[in-house]
Amino acid sequence: MTHVIAQPCINVKDKACVDVCPVDCIHSDDNSPQFYINPNDCIDCTLCVDACPVRAIFAEEDLPPEWAQYSEINKVHFGK
Repeated sequence: MTHVIAQPCINVKDKACVDVCPVDCIHSDDNSPQFYINPNDCIDCTLCVDACPVRAIFAEEDLPPEWAQYSEINKVHFGK
């Protein structure tokens, strides 16, 4: 299991989740509209879930159906 950042992060990119991640698995770049969680590095600690001010982070199996595509978007970002 991993966590996924979904639609509410688009064009917000608040770094609160990055600051609390103990394994530094949340990344983005200047050209990306959101942050992404590296599925190989995520340890499912859930610290990012509570830190996210826009409630954009979900356990992969708990993604709302309308945002299910963000699981694949996240994996593609890391070339998985």
